[in-house]
Amino acid sequence: MAKEVYSRNLIHTARMQAGLTQAELARKGKTSQAAVSAYESGKRSPSVETLSRLIRVTGMELRMRLSEPDTHDASRKSAEKILPRSQVRAHITREGKRISAHGRGSKT
Repeated sequence: MAKEVYSRNLIHTARMQAGLTQAELARKGKTSQAAVSAYESGKRSPSVETLSRLIRVTGMELRMRLSEPDTHDASRKSAEKILPRSQVRAHITREGKRISAHGRGSKT
């Protein structure tokens, strides 16, 4: 099973910035030091409520939002306007090959 990495990094970073030990964070966050350790090591994943509470007691705030994927269309169009056509075509060719190879399971 893959280790969950997002909440573990958030908890660890917030705890370190607040200058707290795992035991101190656990006490302030109304959980156990073992739970904080398991969250930070990726052995367990906290609920959103628990994650938010642990982040909040470090003096930080957890914010989440959903948004459409960034297709980079605006920056691509800007670059295409200033780059020579030969560079644009070469890039499109490279990307086509990379995407095609990725679809076949290659690690390109």
